[in-house]
Amino acid sequence: MPLHSLRVAGALVALLTFSALGSRAADPLPAPIDPRGLPGPLVLGGGGKLPPDARKAFFDLAGKDKAKIVVLTTPDAQERANDLVKAWEELKPTSVVILHTRNPKKADDADFVKPLADATGVWLHNTDARNLITAYRGTLVEKELKKLHARGGVIGGTGGGESAMGALLVGVGEEPVAGLGLLPGFIIDEKLTKVIAARPTHIGLEIPDEAAVVIRGRVARVIGDFPITVHIAKGAGKPAANEEYKPGSLLDLVQLQRAAFNRAAKDSFPPAKPAAPVVAKGSLVIVGGGGAAAEIWKRFIELAGGPDSTIVVVTSAMEDPLAPESSEEKALKRYGAKNVVALHTRDRKEADGLKFSDVLLKAKGVWFSGGRQWRFVDSYEGTLTEKRFRDVLVRGGVIGGSSAGASIQSEFMPRGHPLGNTVMAAEGYERGFGYLPGCAVDQHFFARKRTADMTELMKEYPQYLGIGLDEGTAIVVTASTAEVIGKTKVAFYDTKKKPDGDKDYEEVFAGEKYDLKERKKIK
Repeated sequence: MPLHSLRVAGALVALLTFSALGSRAADPLPAPIDPRGLPGPLVLGGGGKLPPDARKAFFDLAGKDKAKIVVLTTPDAQERANDLVKAWEELKPTSVVILHTRNPKKADDADFVKPLADATGVWLHNTDARNLITAYRGTLVEKELKKLHARGGVIGGTGGGESAMGALLVGVGEEPVAGLGLLPGFIIDEKLTKVIAARPTHIGLEIPDEAAVVIRGRVARVIGDFPITVHIAKGAGKPAANEEYKPGSLLDLVQLQRAAFNRAAKDSFPPAKPAAPVVAKGSLVIVGGGGAAAEIWKRFIELAGGPDSTIVVVTSAMEDPLAPESSEEKALKRYGAKNVVALHTRDRKEADGLKFSDVLLKAKGVWFSGGRQWRFVDSYEGTLTEKRFRDVLVRGGVIGGSSAGASIQSEFMPRGHPLGNTVMAAEGYERGFGYLPGCAVDQHFFARKRTADMTELMKEYPQYLGIGLDEGTAIVVTASTAEVIGKTKVAFYDTKKKPDGDKDYEEVFAGEKYDLKERKKIK
């Protein structure tokens, strides 16, 4: 099973308590990758022959015939670098320049770094990684290199040049040295199983000869002729993962990092004994997608205090660019809501600021849109805005949502993998916002024939109450009572009960109620 289908998530911010992680005091705390991704592309090649498609990828990302390429190396590898320059020149870029020194003072010279100022791509040639770091880290070269990456330029490398781009350089019998950090939290080398076991907050990336990885944003694509290996330490009840990814495979770097952080955390997710499914204050309206009927919208507006109340629609689950007005905003207005405000950002710093979510201080209702639930996590988890979402509930208000906006409300969040919605338990993205504790909520349930998916999830995590919401159907939760309204029915999965007939779930139809705490239909 590939690593991206393993299970266990964790709140990113909470997991960065380094003292609880057991990592070596000398190791730097891994910087979390911005959910928006790296600013510029990276091309990571194995230590030997660079695959032709990797060379072409770098050249294309550098601007093709408009490319201005700088080859960065040290004198011990200059001769081999000259051959590389000839290979780049055969592709007819605008320019190719080679820079080499072992002297940090020279690397700090303004004339020496001039070619980097307008470069579109920099290739870190295969040389000793520690020599590269000794020569260039903390100099104008490193500063210009990171400026290039920040403006969207591509950086690539093989061997030592590839390793230098990671968070740490490690070697047998050698003290770890900080790398350039272009790929935060990753160690790029070979024979990494023991290295990662000793540094569980890091991820190991092993790229053999004639293989490469191209990273754009937060997604890495494996190219070349051979698979790569991703190493992640044991934790959260799971063994160490040393997983191969074949050429053509995609990896989400943020998901991998979140998985590593969760495994290394003192209190990993999910807990063996989650809290009882009780909403202490306020109410929830959780819809299975496929469009909410008038009855559902009217109930939500009523629970929010009526048409004059302020209602916030959080649209961040949708893909950019967002429409000027979401379908949820239109529906709320159509059914009488007069004060509807949209809230959206991809910037976690903005979400953690005082002004961004001011409207939540007076809101009596929050509605989470459809889309992909992991985007809510990326934007708001651990921020002031997330706290203010919950405060609406604590004040006796209502939180609602459909599809992605349904699953984000449960403690366990199914289908959270950024690369697709088929993985029920996506390690790194299993934790929802938890307004409904002790539950895992799936949507589009009967319409998309998802009953078997929940069966498998319950086998993995029997401590949860599984809830499958059909399209056009909702549960309205107050305290521990879930009232089913809308078109059809809801499935409740309780592993403590023996299946009744050929179904391992209990069906509750519109107009009926279910006691979430007692796990039984209310007669």
